[in-house]
Amino acid sequence: MSLVYAGTCCHSPAITSRGEMADPQLRRQLLEAFDRQRRTIEGAGAEAIVMVSSEHFANFFMDNMPTFSIGIADEYYGPIEDPNWLKIPRTTIPANPDLSLRLINQVMQSVDVCFAQEWKFDHGMSVPLHFLTPQYKIPIIPVNINCQSKPMSPLHRSWALGLALREAINSAPEKIALIGTGGTSHWPCTPDSGKINEAWDRTLIDHLINKRKDALLAYTDEDTYREGGGGAFEIRTSVCIAAATEEQTGEVWFCEPIPIYATTCSILSLYQQPLDLLT
Repeated sequence: MSLVYAGTCCHSPAITSRGEMADPQLRRQLLEAFDRQRRTIEGAGAEAIVMVSSEHFANFFMDNMPTFSIGIADEYYGPIEDPNWLKIPRTTIPANPDLSLRLINQVMQSVDVCFAQEWKFDHGMSVPLHFLTPQYKIPIIPVNINCQSKPMSPLHRSWALGLALREAINSAPEKIALIGTGGTSHWPCTPDSGKINEAWDRTLIDHLINKRKDALLAYTDEDTYREGGGGAFEIRTSVCIAAATEEQTGEVWFCEPIPIYATTCSILSLYQQPLDLLT
């Protein structure tokens, strides 16, 4: 088995752009959880990170909005946002196009995906990578799920993508970490920006760590929008990771609403390879 670690994390741009404005204790705990996830990925010997996120009209727009897409570039670049605002320097991010191609070919045995040979990372990728591989030493394979514009895939398709990714990862000889980003309540670019539905978030996270498939797939877009805002359509990325790791119960490493970041920030560990297999 080549999946050595899987988890989810928040990707709010405010974590870096106005990080110091948060409650100092909560910010310290969040950064410690990010660092724990980084150390776990490194300690597992991950040779690549497959990162499932939702990009925010940086590469895909109404003229071409793939449901699922996987990067196959020689390298990536980001962040696309102003680095003086996001407070993450622009850089080249390493890739592994050979591994990407192998994963895509395997995923397409059961789930149709698009591919992209050019990809500029926005905060959905750049914020997590800033903490999880700050030296950008680990090749990244980006996976995008459309969480921005209807029609969006039903959640059972995100579950199917997770199963396909797990099968593809396990077919590769490389040790691979799988990370999903985003996904709790937030109302970006609306008068309700900054609103957080903590109860809804904690219920969702409990379903995720316990891999309650029926409960997760029962979420409708209408209910999600009402209870979690448009940003909560990103639950698709977390559902994908839960499907890929359904045999293990996960752990919450951090989960707290941080109003200045406009969301509940969470770090979840959803799979760790047993020690006897980490050889």
